[in-house]
Amino acid sequence: MAIDPLQALQAANRPGVSVAAANSANAGTLLIAGATGALGQELLRRLAGSHRFAHARVLSREPIRDGMRGVESCLSPDLPIAQWPLTSADTAVIAFDPPRMYHDRERALWVPQPSDLPELSRWLRACGVRTLAIVQPHDQGKLPEALKRGLASLDEQAVVANGFDRVILVRSARKPLNAKFANPAERLAAWMLSIVRFMVPSSEQPVRASKVAELVDVALRIAPPGVHVAAPELVWESAQGDVHAVARRWLGLAG
Repeated sequence: MAIDPLQALQAANRPGVSVAAANSANAGTLLIAGATGALGQELLRRLAGSHRFAHARVLSREPIRDGMRGVESCLSPDLPIAQWPLTSADTAVIAFDPPRMYHDRERALWVPQPSDLPELSRWLRACGVRTLAIVQPHDQGKLPEALKRGLASLDEQAVVANGFDRVILVRSARKPLNAKFANPAERLAAWMLSIVRFMVPSSEQPVRASKVAELVDVALRIAPPGVHVAAPELVWESAQGDVHAVARRWLGLAG
């Protein structure tokens, strides 16, 4: 049965546990899926490095030597996600950033794909996760206005339907990925289309991974129960000045 995105958002944003109770997960275990690339590494450095969580784990494809104090690897077997053994976690972060293959450590980490989102979120919920943050980059200037501040796909609607206390979706802008062209005509067409990038508003330009990670960190600290979607423009605004003030306005918190 199809999920009505409006109903899903309304149900998730109904008053539930207090903000303090929602934030109590910060004393528990953090699990990061996709601790790769500049973004994944910044999320790991900021969230795990702050020692705000009692334990921090990263999903990996093979055993790795944990190089950060208090961070351990959590093996993901070469099986469908639904068949993975359960672990325990209170807060989870999913980031979609390809590994930098010249980083040996990143080659050992498990890298989620967007198509994994429904099954991965179900597994995380079964592991006890109550707060889920998803950092989903989008090509700058290409995300339709109607989808910037709501659920952008059936997969995201399925995530909300799993019953997390808090779902935080951060839509960060990224530069278009490098494409391979079969012939000079394709290269010329791509070059002509690239002119459009000069027409993208500054508020939809990519921001540094460290600034995206900072916004995610603040949101995990103060977000009340419900579904909270940060549009690319809000991510950009948070990188320009007082991230706490921008986050509180976005999350509907007074003061």
